Amino acid sequence: MSSTLLVFNLVISIAIILIGIVLLKANPALSMVLASLYMGVSSGFTWAESAGIISTGFGNMMTDIGLPIGLGVILGQLLSDTGAAQVIAESIVSKFKKEIAIYAVGVAGFVLSIPVFFDVTFIILIPIGIAIAKELNKPIPFITGALSAGAAIAHSLVPPTPTPLAAGDIFGFSTGTMLIVGLIVGAIAVTATVFIYSKILTKTKYWNPEKDINHSSPVTEKLASLATEEIAASDENRIRTSSDKPGFLFSMCPIVIPVLCILSGTIGVAIYGENLPQFIEFMSNKLIAILLGTIVAYLIGYKYLGKKGVDECANEGLKTAGIVLLVTGAGGSFGAIIKATDIGNHLISALGIDTNNVVMVLLFAYFIGFIFRVAQGSGTVAGLTSMAILAPIAVAVPVHPVYIAIACLAGGNSIGHVNDSGFWVATNLSGLSVTGGLKTYTTAIGISTIIEMICVITAALLFPMA
Repeated sequence: MSSTLLVFNLVISIAIILIGIVLLKANPALSMVLASLYMGVSSGFTWAESAGIISTGFGNMMTDIGLPIGLGVILGQLLSDTGAAQVIAESIVSKFKKEIAIYAVGVAGFVLSIPVFFDVTFIILIPIGIAIAKELNKPIPFITGALSAGAAIAHSLVPPTPTPLAAGDIFGFSTGTMLIVGLIVGAIAVTATVFIYSKILTKTKYWNPEKDINHSSPVTEKLASLATEEIAASDENRIRTSSDKPGFLFSMCPIVIPVLCILSGTIGVAIYGENLPQFIEFMSNKLIAILLGTIVAYLIGYKYLGKKGVDECANEGLKTAGIVLLVTGAGGSFGAIIKATDIGNHLISALGIDTNNVVMVLLFAYFIGFIFRVAQGSGTVAGLTSMAILAPIAVAVPVHPVYIAIACLAGGNSIGHVNDSGFWVATNLSGLSVTGGLKTYTTAIGISTIIEMICVITAALLFPMA
């Protein structure tokens, strides 16, 4: 089949995904499976062959990361419900001097969003951020922008969140590599984003309180109390005094243990090569690493929630995990069809992109993720789809595939606006208008992805196969 026809089929497949998600409000997984089926049949596979590829792709994705994602969701839910997440956030913020407290909000969002989803991270941190804003006499956009950027960066770049966890399996590199590079790029992006975004607010007239604040919102009048109520309202177990919460070090264990376990494998390979000791190989397996973190989170839960509270918390986490797993698995199905058609190479040929030109490939990866993000809103769908398209050509590019993965994920995290649920969480809980949301959530995250791309391009040119 000609490259032109394959690219045309891909365009139709993308249209099916967008129409399903944006216009019909269908579950992203359903839209992606239908798009996969069309792509397979239109590209020359029989209906049965297409269905087989879709099923295999879903199964392979679930085999690789299904259990780690499910355990990671439960881990995050336990951290939230026990109050450990709030302890982590408050402890990090308290360690920063008053003059740089805005950076503390971004860092806290970054750390907390590694195990906890963006929405929960924002709900937990916004009351703390508001208190800091009042103490510093800073308007709310400083806080909303810093918090949005920090949480979104970690959610898109650092395992065990779904898309960075899937990146290694899609491109064929270790989770440890994704973790190391994601943490480094993410830390730089958080710091630089807060600096640049704060300068924009301070040095320009970008922010207009008359238009950017939702003056009719009750949040505007009682912002701190309302946000605090949001944290407590969903579960009475979340209302607890400081004596009813775990300490900072205990709270950090479920996050630190998986990170150290995964990193032990990467460090072990550097030291032992192919003769990696079985114990290190076992402990560094992403499933075992996240399982250990979840077990510690359970121990915290039993102490501070009791058995009934832990059971309810785990059940709530499983509800969320089901949706995440379905979307991630459907991304695996679409990726399997893309790989089977070899559309990545055809697309590169059709656009005249030289695979030896690392910068152009990275920009192309970002652009694909960017288009999906703007069009349908979900960073998970955007990241998975762009990685699926770029994975087949990664072997031909003279650079480590982790850089291509991060370029895809940066693009998939780029411009979140009114079709993105995170946009409305940040906007409503901050008492902003739609324009205020665009000037905070959208702008700060957009800046962060540009910084991520600068980091990735620079690293790819200096350390191409590192």
